Amino acid sequence: MFRDFIHLFLPDCCLTCQATLVRGERLICTSCFYALPQTIDHDDPNNAVAQKLLGRLPIEHAMALYKFRKEGKIQQLIHHLKYKNKPAVGVALGRRYGMLLQEERGLANSFDLIVPVPLHSSRLRQRGYNQSDFFAQGLSETLHVPWSNQYLHRGKSTITQTKKGRVGRFRNIEGSFYVAAENRKEVQGKHLLLVDDIITTGATLVACGTTLLAAGATKISVATIATAD
Repeated sequence: MFRDFIHLFLPDCCLTCQATLVRGERLICTSCFYALPQTIDHDDPNNAVAQKLLGRLPIEHAMALYKFRKEGKIQQLIHHLKYKNKPAVGVALGRRYGMLLQEERGLANSFDLIVPVPLHSSRLRQRGYNQSDFFAQGLSETLHVPWSNQYLHRGKSTITQTKKGRVGRFRNIEGSFYVAAENRKEVQGKHLLLVDDIITTGATLVACGTTLLAAGATKISVATIATAD
């Protein structure tokens, strides 16, 4: 009753259309949820994400939950996640994808550890959190696979990738990640699910995956919130 009373004066609004959320809705309204451009990557081993990594990173599974469209609902959600202090968006989308992966591909038992793409310490201080951590957390809750942000680190602060072309992105990110010697045993012999918010060219995921394989991981899979053309 108290929550409903407060809701009269401070109603929760959908992050994408600003409509007032009704009982049972959280973050986005039902209409917007069903309008999100979901992929079928988890049913198609030759999907767009896999094609971006083909020949650059040996992978077991590569997939994205949604298609990224400029000015679209997914862009709005990711903007709230990264810049508007809405980490709950990442958790909710991670839970959603974890449920789909369980239902559609039975992947719950495939992975040993979920590893989010790390931010450099300076970017982490500026933002206050790593958005990929929360996507990893949501996946972990529904897949029942542990996650950790303690093993893969970003040692070089890079210029933003946003306005760089394909070749520039790969050059910019090269050599940016490492696994500390004392942590190598935590990834050795494991199938790791590497996760990030969005894949564009795949440069960041290739750099991270290559680093983890060099540290002793036996298999790498990739999952992102969205894939951009």
